Amino acid sequence: MTMQTRVFIVHVSPDLGPRLFVKAKEVGMMSAGYVWIITDGLTVFLPSFHPSVLRSMQGVLGVKPHVPQTQAVLNFTTRWRRKFQRDHPEILDANLNSYGLRAYDATWALAMAVEKAGAATYFSFESDKTKKYMVGVSRNGQNLASALLGTSFRGLFGGFALEADGQLRASAYEVVNVNGNADRVVGYWTPPPAGELTTRSSSKVASQLGTVIWPGDPGAVPKGFEIPMSGKKLRIGVPVKPGFREFVSVSTDPETNETTVTGYCMDVFEAVVKTLPYALPFEYVPFAKPNGESNGSYNDLVNQVFLGNLDAVVGDITIIANRSNYVDFTLPYTESGVSMVVPVRPDGSKNAWSFLKPLTWDLWVTTFLFFLFIGFVVWVLEHRISKDFRGPPSHQAGTSLWFSFSTMAFAQRQNLVSNLTRTVVIIWCFVVLIIIQSYTASFTSLLTVQRLRPTVTDMSELLRKGEFVGYQEGTFVVGLLNSMGFSGDKLVSYNSIEGFDSLFRQGRIVAAFDEVPYIKLILAKRCSEYMMIDPTYKADGFGFVFPKGSPLVPDISRAILNVTEGDSMTKIEETWIGKNNKCPESSTSPPIGNQLGLNSFWSLFLIAGVAAVSALCIFSVMFVYEHRKLLFPSKDDLHSNPSFWRRVLNLFKTFDEKDLKFHTFRDDRVGNEINLADLNVMTSPSTFSVETTEFPAGSSQKPITPPLDSPSELNESTEPRVGEINNMDSHPNSSVGGVIATADGEIITSRVF
Repeated sequence: MTMQTRVFIVHVSPDLGPRLFVKAKEVGMMSAGYVWIITDGLTVFLPSFHPSVLRSMQGVLGVKPHVPQTQAVLNFTTRWRRKFQRDHPEILDANLNSYGLRAYDATWALAMAVEKAGAATYFSFESDKTKKYMVGVSRNGQNLASALLGTSFRGLFGGFALEADGQLRASAYEVVNVNGNADRVVGYWTPPPAGELTTRSSSKVASQLGTVIWPGDPGAVPKGFEIPMSGKKLRIGVPVKPGFREFVSVSTDPETNETTVTGYCMDVFEAVVKTLPYALPFEYVPFAKPNGESNGSYNDLVNQVFLGNLDAVVGDITIIANRSNYVDFTLPYTESGVSMVVPVRPDGSKNAWSFLKPLTWDLWVTTFLFFLFIGFVVWVLEHRISKDFRGPPSHQAGTSLWFSFSTMAFAQRQNLVSNLTRTVVIIWCFVVLIIIQSYTASFTSLLTVQRLRPTVTDMSELLRKGEFVGYQEGTFVVGLLNSMGFSGDKLVSYNSIEGFDSLFRQGRIVAAFDEVPYIKLILAKRCSEYMMIDPTYKADGFGFVFPKGSPLVPDISRAILNVTEGDSMTKIEETWIGKNNKCPESSTSPPIGNQLGLNSFWSLFLIAGVAAVSALCIFSVMFVYEHRKLLFPSKDDLHSNPSFWRRVLNLFKTFDEKDLKFHTFRDDRVGNEINLADLNVMTSPSTFSVETTEFPAGSSQKPITPPLDSPSELNESTEPRVGEINNMDSHPNSSVGGVIATADGEIITSRVF
């Protein structure tokens, strides 16, 4: 019983076998977990055992040679029973087993071998010189042995043929199981040829067997191994605590006085034990006083293993260096670390200026500057060809800004004429659409989703202000806080979630420090009230405690890895701690603002900027090329050519004028042309004069008014119907004269171009 193995192969005589199993039954070795296999030396005699012996052998497996039930076997068995009954009338129900059939076949083989070599030769004997045998020794024994090895025939037991080592092996074996007062066949096994190993796996062989009744527990398949404990169960100590009963809970039935231990740690341990390749019987021993209260701290409980009073400890025991000097820990089965927990308050960001928070300041500024830039680009591209972008400077500036900013909300009433402008505006509208949609989503989330912020975010702030902090009673966290710089008079303990909550509500503490598994449980129950703050201080998590040098530690550690990597660990956590998605608004770190920044949209601004700059460059090149003579006059005009800056100024003045060649002004120019034959215009190289012509009485034409002093006095916004006459004199040395008149013939301005 002190051996680790629980599988025993019994190869004894038929007289000793029954005595062995009766004693095994008495000491409890025929219980669940044990496996007994008997060889054919006992199996073939099972029908002759007393029923009391068979009751002690329930669940035993055995093997015996398979005897084909041929007609020859049946006839011989019948004749043998008649003869045996005549010779031994006092013995009833006698059966002939496989050994009797083998003996009959062996006798025939010997007789056939003697006949082969000659009977006279083998009946000559001489005395044994060694005095080892009491009978004589055949003078030709080696020849007889050779003849016997060469003898083969079909006997009652099957084919008879001795192998080279003189053994007679069966061709097949029956696997039997003792059940009730008899044995029943559960399968067959064919041994491989001599010198060869079988390649069939144990699982394949097991699938070919029938239902096996095992000792003790017929339905449970034994593991075959068990830790040697001299037949005793492991005494596993468990802590007793008033709070955090989700991890360890000890309760006693007042009527039956039966103690029940449950909790997260217990479920993990039991799942680990189930994965071991051997059985590990154990019992929980609560570490409590007779009145049910805790018998000491966690260190006291761990010390009981060191003293030998307990075989192990299972519970929320943290792996720390000081404890590992006296006991061995398995690998941790929980998350490790110690963190700070603080209350949360609603985010106070909802105020009159909340509409600015969805976007960062750099994005606001960049968007505003791009509105101005796009407005400027549109004005440059449309100023010479669109009536909507002409007029006084204030009107043009207002129209450009109005056009640019109104792309956020509605369509513009200004008509865009240039294809370059349309391209720029289409791209810019796409950028504005993306920004508006993103802003709307972020602002909606800001107004509708409740956001919580921690009251404290830094441990150094607690030390600087001398605030009170909490810790769980009986844990090593108090030592960690002392090492961080917290004085003992600033530490307040709690032993349950209710106590934890009460300290915060009463204002006795502003923060608490605890291990991550406890914090996860607190947040699962108080997710809208508290928050875990990073960083997490290093700790090794929960582990199981065993004596120094225990052979169970490596096996349990490997089993822990199998459990934590599987689905069973997740189910255990959901059962005792809760699902992680129950508190979506809680977080293990301070909330991070979800403002939209420039880094999310810089590529859109880049595309819009490149399109706008490209349009400006194309327009500038086309405009300068069209009016290149203003900047670079011909050689014939060099004597009258002004300075370079004067030419640049003239180019800008030309840009400020209408492009009458464009189709938007073509109808106005045709409808308001004035017949130059009705005017008497005189020009000279240095002056431009207009003479008034008297019109006949009754004529609808009016006298021509004197010219204005300068072209700038013309207010283009008040031109209801204006026609312009160019190139009055194409002489190279004369100025270009122009007359602008209303439709009724009145000249309202004249200028020298």
